[in-house]
Amino acid sequence: MKLSSVKYADGITKGKQTKFGGLNHNLGAGDGELWDMRNMTSDHYPLLASRAPRMLYKTLENPNGLFSWKELCWVDGTGFYYGGELKGAVTAGEKTFAALGVYIVILPDKAYYNTLDGKFGSLESVWEGTSLTFTNGLLFDEDAEANTLRAAGVKWEDYFQAGDAVTIAGAAQRPENNKTSVIREIDGDKLYFYEYVFRLNGASGTTPITETGSLSVSRTMPDLLYICENENRLWGCAGSTIYSSKLGDIFNWNVFDGLDTDSYAADVGSAGIFTACVSFLGHPVFFKEENIYKVYGSFPSNFEVMGSASLGVAEGSSRSLAISSEMLFYLSRAGVMVYSGGIPQPVGGALGLERFSGAVGGSDGLKYYISMAVVGDAVLSVPQTTGDGETRADNDRPYKLYVYDPQKRTWHTEDETNVKYFARSGGNLYFLNDEGEIWATKHPPSVDGTLFTKEGTAPLNGDGVTRDAEDSVPYKDEGAVNWWAEFADFTDNDSNKKGISKIQIRMELDAGAKAEIFMKFDSRGRWESVAKISNRKGKKSYYLPIVPRRADHYRLKIQGVGGCRVYSLVREYYSGSELKS
Repeated sequence: MKLSSVKYADGITKGKQTKFGGLNHNLGAGDGELWDMRNMTSDHYPLLASRAPRMLYKTLENPNGLFSWKELCWVDGTGFYYGGELKGAVTAGEKTFAALGVYIVILPDKAYYNTLDGKFGSLESVWEGTSLTFTNGLLFDEDAEANTLRAAGVKWEDYFQAGDAVTIAGAAQRPENNKTSVIREIDGDKLYFYEYVFRLNGASGTTPITETGSLSVSRTMPDLLYICENENRLWGCAGSTIYSSKLGDIFNWNVFDGLDTDSYAADVGSAGIFTACVSFLGHPVFFKEENIYKVYGSFPSNFEVMGSASLGVAEGSSRSLAISSEMLFYLSRAGVMVYSGGIPQPVGGALGLERFSGAVGGSDGLKYYISMAVVGDAVLSVPQTTGDGETRADNDRPYKLYVYDPQKRTWHTEDETNVKYFARSGGNLYFLNDEGEIWATKHPPSVDGTLFTKEGTAPLNGDGVTRDAEDSVPYKDEGAVNWWAEFADFTDNDSNKKGISKIQIRMELDAGAKAEIFMKFDSRGRWESVAKISNRKGKKSYYLPIVPRRADHYRLKIQGVGGCRVYSLVREYYSGSELKS
């Protein structure tokens, strides 16, 4: 960044900076750019500012998932909670979520929750028994042949509904009756299908057959790894196969009637397995590490899968996908990418040579948040092995939470939070970390008309009266934020030795906030404190005289606790020779 300067008759130059960009963690970072930081934000760009405090919403004992669909929902241990209430039981382990209409789908359990009637259940249904009769029956109040499946005393409506595709298994006399067909009507213990869907006995093929043994009738769902909603269908993938549910029906994935409402499945021929999927710009988009596939069309007969050999989502980073400012961001094997429907472009160059894995991303609508494990760093030499030489496990690697602002094209580092899930709800972005804490990234001004105090312990009504304890919303303020910002080497566009004599900084501190300014010369020794600022409020310029020292280059670091905004930075320096130190 080029800094304006004015030379005095005595050779002293004054450099002024009023625009502070984001992170540039590269050796080529210039004067005025930020080499590293913690808990900084672009909210007040072009100012250099610390981020706002977060709000703690809830702490889970065993965090396994976070999602939002009208209400915030999560999985704690084996319990699924919606709007803070336990709604059903799932297996232990991390979950994948999607939603369609009033339904929330939970994988790998293949479970669902109906947000309208509160029903929780399984997307699959199985009847098992020892006797099934394949016979003639009715269809739309007319006699029909070889179309009926009967299990005496069974109430089929407890298992299936008309329109379900069911798979019959265990038939031995006529193995060709082991097939998947669509139920057309249900009548007590009878399932009606289209005529001649079954093979019966007799010369005319209409003599009933009773099969005995281990028999089953089931409605199944593919074992999907990733899932999303697009155009009133659920889409998913596993291995190298793309699947779609029946139109508007989360329960059926095997209906192939030749209609526009049918399910859909297609294999792709590229190497590798799918690593993620998302709905973007009206299309379901599927990712492998080296390929991206988009599905075009509006119904199964004209669905077309179009692929391109482009950098897709890195394996293990399926949750890094997030849409911010109408662009899709994710972590690839080559770094953070931005995708707008064409060729993905790298956007993480400012992060330097660090390599990452296990990324989780989210968006508040404007900014992209991404938490990643640091695998290695050619600059900072973050080891890939522990002190005893063993390879680091993913959960042992350091994490960093970065924020990218597409409008300002700046990266900022927040902290070392290991985020497991992001979810946007009520106009705020929430995240669930590895310690089970659910945090709101910004202080919510109100929730359902409730106003919060700074401490978050005594929410107020609109008239300023403290609410009763049972009416309080469980937010807790994070408190004063610790932050720091380290500038890259200052060389002042001068290859000679130079001396720094004075620093003038114009900044604004919140009440009770503190700040301290440090310097380091020629990348040697410890940081030297040159000024401490505290117990101030409001904008003010601080003139900080320092002991002059000649050096090839120097660095500046500002750190503090509490809210701070830096408006300008002025340095007075003079140029020396290329030899004298």
